[in-house]
Amino acid sequence: MTSKHTLISRFPHLRQDLAASLVVFLVALPLCVGVAVASGVPAELGLVTGIVGGIVTGLMRGSSLQVSGPAAGMTVLVFEAVKEFGLPVLGAIVLAAGLLQVAMGALRLGRYFRAISVSVVEGMLAGIGLVLIAGQLYPALAAKAPDSGLGRIAGLPGAFVDALGAGRALASLAVCAGTIAVLLLWRLAPARLRALPGPLAAVGLATLAGFALDLPVATIEVRGLLGSVQPPPLSAFGELAGVGALGTVLAFTLIASAESLFSAAAVDRLHSGPRTAYDRELLAQGAGNTVCGLLGALPMTAVIVRSAANVQAGARTKASRVLHGVWLLLFAALLPGVLAWIPIPALAGILIHAGAKLVPVRTLTVLWRENRGEALILTVTAVSIVAVSMFEGVLIGLALAVVKTAWEASHIRLEVVDKGAGPVEAYLVGNATFLRLPRILDSLDSLPRNRPVRLDLSGVHHLDHACRTALESWAERHSDADTEPVRLTVPAARTRSARATAA
Repeated sequence: MTSKHTLISRFPHLRQDLAASLVVFLVALPLCVGVAVASGVPAELGLVTGIVGGIVTGLMRGSSLQVSGPAAGMTVLVFEAVKEFGLPVLGAIVLAAGLLQVAMGALRLGRYFRAISVSVVEGMLAGIGLVLIAGQLYPALAAKAPDSGLGRIAGLPGAFVDALGAGRALASLAVCAGTIAVLLLWRLAPARLRALPGPLAAVGLATLAGFALDLPVATIEVRGLLGSVQPPPLSAFGELAGVGALGTVLAFTLIASAESLFSAAAVDRLHSGPRTAYDRELLAQGAGNTVCGLLGALPMTAVIVRSAANVQAGARTKASRVLHGVWLLLFAALLPGVLAWIPIPALAGILIHAGAKLVPVRTLTVLWRENRGEALILTVTAVSIVAVSMFEGVLIGLALAVVKTAWEASHIRLEVVDKGAGPVEAYLVGNATFLRLPRILDSLDSLPRNRPVRLDLSGVHHLDHACRTALESWAERHSDADTEPVRLTVPAARTRSARATAA
């Protein structure tokens, strides 16, 4: 048997995986660079994260066809972390987040991320998308972006007005607009051209236009792969003792894990192969982020755009994502100078397009018609992220989701049987919690006060302490006007202190 046949027998899907890996590499290349530049770090660090996501995470078990790397969804949070703590501390934060992910995977907590409200996650992505769009419009206008999310949005009209009289700003805006136009229209190109991924085609055309027309636009600053990789110093780990840094570690961990596992669920719907093992996938993501932290690179998550491209290109095994990491490594090692030709406004256009995809306009429209509570959670989460920050916005969304769930679970109704003579029989049915206490007491206060009342709670599935205390107090007050005390029928299993009567 020849070596070729031996290789085919060991890797029967090598041809499909090799072709898919090239497609994913071409999709990942501009996105890795664009996310790094938007995050305020050297462009090469985006490639480093893509390499680790392909080779390290790609080799591990979890989701066989999911591709990991730097994600647009983490851009805003990374930018804020670099601005507040500095680039050396970023590596320590990513390393701590990776170790936390490994611990959660080892404790088999990955499956529980599926319990996070989808509206909160979509609201999180929508908020990220809005901040990302607003932030990238400034490099598109050759202007400096304000620090806060609200400041970026509020400052856009002035930035556009200033750009009208500046040739450099207009050239930059034209390159950005042209890049977005190519991305939007690429699906209409001939089939042979569409073999080239849209993001790479858009950046390539923008680079050619900038070079041919000698446009006065900013380009990427190249430091070289070895010059950009800087492991965090020991002093950086001391910064993790602060409350702000710990909050950032927690935010990195939760957001990266949730985005990766939700992406895994989406990728599973795209193919008929093995399903994702969520705990193992969380371990793989944690291992990748640990290595990224040691190298001082960006955090990584599973990325749905690259993962979908991998599946659609015909990938069969995890070899495709490993090979895409190899191609990124070869590019970063052999052709780093190519990055210096890429216009920054073109990368801004790539990220504006990616940010727009994060805003679920259609989902919000459907939710508003079918479940306005979920639509409200999505909207409040997004607005909170824009107005406050990523971490606080997600916490606000989660708190609102918990309150909504508790409110909806507290269904209670009062059924009254009044035969005109004798005691009034009232039955509470449902879940009696403090959230529904005002409604319960209003209903009970409407019962006649000049006749005996028998209140049966045997139909109550849950009776919390606040409701039990309030019902006993109501019975005492109501009995003052009666010739006979109110009778409360409370099953002993519901509350240890239930009493047959309250007087």
